[in-house]
Amino acid sequence: MAVETATDKTMTMREAVGAYVRDGDTVSLEGFTHLIPTAAGHEIIRQGRRGLTVVRMTADIVVDQMLAAGCVSRLVSSFVGNSSAGSLGELRRRVERADPEPLAFEEYSHYGMICRYIAGAQRLPFYPLRSYGGSDLPGVNPAMRKVTSPYPGPDGESEQIYVVPPVNPDVTIVHAQRADRSGNTQVWGLTGVQAEAVYAARKAVVVVEEIVEDEVVRSDPNRTLIPAHAVDAVVVCPRGAHPSFAQGYYDRDNAFYRAWAGISKDKERLTAWLAEWVHGTRDHAEYVAKLGEEFWDGLAVGEAMSLPVNYGRRL
Repeated sequence: MAVETATDKTMTMREAVGAYVRDGDTVSLEGFTHLIPTAAGHEIIRQGRRGLTVVRMTADIVVDQMLAAGCVSRLVSSFVGNSSAGSLGELRRRVERADPEPLAFEEYSHYGMICRYIAGAQRLPFYPLRSYGGSDLPGVNPAMRKVTSPYPGPDGESEQIYVVPPVNPDVTIVHAQRADRSGNTQVWGLTGVQAEAVYAARKAVVVVEEIVEDEVVRSDPNRTLIPAHAVDAVVVCPRGAHPSFAQGYYDRDNAFYRAWAGISKDKERLTAWLAEWVHGTRDHAEYVAKLGEEFWDGLAVGEAMSLPVNYGRRL
């Protein structure tokens, strides 16, 4: 009897973006606080994609950069900002002054975005939630609608309840700590909505700090947030979440977040930054090398080991 071998789904970032991101696509870029897929965003910029709808719960620096590079025509998000360190200059110009052109912006709450991903992952027509009662968000987003519940409400009467539509990206790109070559992806620390975003999408690209052998994944299966069958490509890209952090690998570059407010406020400085750090580097490895090892030493983290657990095995 032949032994089935796992499929090797590893690609370079250039190959993965080239294969799965097309002009006009809806692209989800997820990662909450850490594991933000910055390097993937940079490669989308390098390849000159246009007309994208970007779906990201916490639209931050990487979205600002993609906007400035002309990649994005529509943004779907529940938060925009420079993660407690200032504003996003390009996004503000687009929204407030339509400079250089207007940005279509579809706003939800965090929970509303989670519900959209869940509905998309489960291929549901909508997802109900009560948290929009009393909110003014439905006034600016007609996609938030009310339906009559088929069941009585808490008071026993017929209930009108808000619903949000599913989101089914053409491709979801997430960053993670590690995966095997077939795409079994392990995450620890804040897990965000990476799994839901992957299942909601038609295609999924996972970017990881390192590839590990199958045995490593099997030895700790509960850390496998995204299984191989949901993954189309695996990209190895160490330090690919910078300036955000990767739990257990490197720290958050707070200085960059603080600097970005000034860089992005000035259109010329922002254009020069993109020219030097994105268009001026062939790939993320060159970006990392340009920063230098002394810089990365400053973001090094110490060990905080998790104790092993005994899963048990059949005797």
